[in-house]
Amino acid sequence: MTATTDTTNPLLQPWDAPFQLPPFATTRPEHFEPAFEVAMRAHRAEVDAIGNERQPPTFDNTVAAFDRSGRLLNRISAMFHNLCSSESSEELRAVQRRMAVPLAAHANAVAMHEGLFRRLDALMQQRAELGLTGEQSRLLERLHLGFVRSGALLRGEAQKRFGEIAQRLAELSTAFGQNVLHDESTWSLPLQGDADLAGLPEFVVDAARRAAAERGQPDGHAITLSRSSIVPFLTFSQRRDLRETAWRAWTSRGEHDGAHDNRPLIGQIVQLRHEQAQLLGYKTFADFALVDRMAREPVAVHRLLDDVYDRALRALSRERAALDEVRRAAGDTGALEPWDWRFWAEQVRQRQFALDDAEVKPYFPLDAMVRAAFDCAQRLFGVRFQPRTDLELYHPDVQAYEVVDAGGKPIGLFLHDNFARPSKRSGAWMSGFHWQNRNGGDVKPLIINNNNFAKGDPTLLSFDDVRTLFHEFGHGLHGLLSNVTYEELSGTSVLRDFVELPSQLFEHWMAEPEVLRRHARHVTTGEPIPDALIQRIQAAQTFGQAYETVRYCASAIVDMEVHAHPEPAKVTDWTAFEARVLRERELPAAVGLNHRLPHFQHLFAGGYAAGYYVYLWAEVLDCDAFDAFREAGDPFAPDVAERLKRCIYASGNTMEPSRAYEAFRGRGPKLEPLLAHKGLLEPA
Repeated sequence: MTATTDTTNPLLQPWDAPFQLPPFATTRPEHFEPAFEVAMRAHRAEVDAIGNERQPPTFDNTVAAFDRSGRLLNRISAMFHNLCSSESSEELRAVQRRMAVPLAAHANAVAMHEGLFRRLDALMQQRAELGLTGEQSRLLERLHLGFVRSGALLRGEAQKRFGEIAQRLAELSTAFGQNVLHDESTWSLPLQGDADLAGLPEFVVDAARRAAAERGQPDGHAITLSRSSIVPFLTFSQRRDLRETAWRAWTSRGEHDGAHDNRPLIGQIVQLRHEQAQLLGYKTFADFALVDRMAREPVAVHRLLDDVYDRALRALSRERAALDEVRRAAGDTGALEPWDWRFWAEQVRQRQFALDDAEVKPYFPLDAMVRAAFDCAQRLFGVRFQPRTDLELYHPDVQAYEVVDAGGKPIGLFLHDNFARPSKRSGAWMSGFHWQNRNGGDVKPLIINNNNFAKGDPTLLSFDDVRTLFHEFGHGLHGLLSNVTYEELSGTSVLRDFVELPSQLFEHWMAEPEVLRRHARHVTTGEPIPDALIQRIQAAQTFGQAYETVRYCASAIVDMEVHAHPEPAKVTDWTAFEARVLRERELPAAVGLNHRLPHFQHLFAGGYAAGYYVYLWAEVLDCDAFDAFREAGDPFAPDVAERLKRCIYASGNTMEPSRAYEAFRGRGPKLEPLLAHKGLLEPA
């Protein structure tokens, strides 16, 4: 490791770029470890000072002081983990592996700091007499609960073991994510000649050409394991053999013998989580996880999943019948396999709805859809996005925008990183480098959206791609519009089954005819999308929803079965366990599921263990919430938008989520809007 002093390490100098933008240009991988060491020592000193304070505990000298602590560590960690996801390298991954345990050990030491917790606990016992504001009371309650859930009440060997588990889990989760990235970055399917390109629209061919060039094949074409590459290939390719090859590679990520095999890691992670939950007095990890969710207990999750899954299976039989009819007409009488479903569904879409993705995509160039998302945000919430081309970022693909309110006052910085590349993990996500707060200074949020669109010339998006763009931008707005005092309660720091509400709700605007007419213009002619095509798109919206819902619910059900298992140590083969659960739930083999366990990063390299269900939970909320605009007769109704901003997007975690939703809607959510949106209401 290169020796780095405090005066030469850019991470330890003032970040004086606009919005405290990280020093991307001058930071090298070897700067992170010594910076982490300095930042952890500084944070521990801050925590010691709070815990050892001689004055009696008050909200300001304990709760607010702890919320202000660790800012140096927070900003270095945010930069590091964002780079590990968005622009990784072998050098960064090596640092990530080395730092996983020390960072987890530091977090444990803070969470189990006896002096600090004693003061928090004393304040918690007398909170009714402290005269706290609602936000202050919420912060105290959330911090106290977080410490308890992190083992602060444990003593002796139990506390020691809890810390050991947390450190080992950090190590295993890091390895799991890196193994998936390895499989995704090292695999590609070369397409040789016209026969291999049969059926592929020009936008798929163009993306495959660029993907090959990125991999040192300037005259070839390649399909990668990026979703925006492989899904169009499975949808359009007439080469069934190549579709099978691509599908098998996509669904077997993390499941190959050797150094990058995730199967041994799954059992270790699940067992350690189970042991951790039992140390805290819970029967299973699912019981532990759901206490701090809107769902509260596994039975509520199962009730929702079972209801929607059963409805989706019945609707799936109708979709399957439509596929079989088209297959028979084409002379295909063989078995329908998982690599066939998307291909034949596209044939049905073209036949029943006269809708061809190749016809639709020219109306959805990426740049125009970004402008559409920005325009919707301005019309709803009064914010504008102004390009900043003067900033040094971490990759040429990244674009920066200063975000200003209706009066022109800056409220934050937004980074958009939209393209797939080998150094970037798959999927789409929102994150932050700084989170809005006013505790110790007016900190503006610095928020980033990552997508993995296949770069084209120009880049054309499918309707699903546009939905992903709007989804992540909804998360971005949740961070940018935050208006709270304390960092712990800022932006997306809400309960896991509430965090998807702002993102999924924002998806609804991308399909509004008013938005489409304004922004969906043909990439070549500039003509607005025809009303007839809008009508066909809307008519086709529920087709395929059963397929997608079954796949999603199947993954969520497996997640719950894994993390609610009372004796996970007895499971010797988790992929066989997954297969058994799916057989019992009668999942059709030709459909499959969203994520198989060996590459299920939501569960094993993210924060969604016993929580993948949250997308469906939040979808109940978002469909019901958007109905408020329909009831007002205007998708941009100012009074509804103002209430939405104040109660949902700006309030962070300053109030319990059910109360926040009821403050916006005037009542609790109803299930029927979700069922109608997905086309799962039973036909009369």
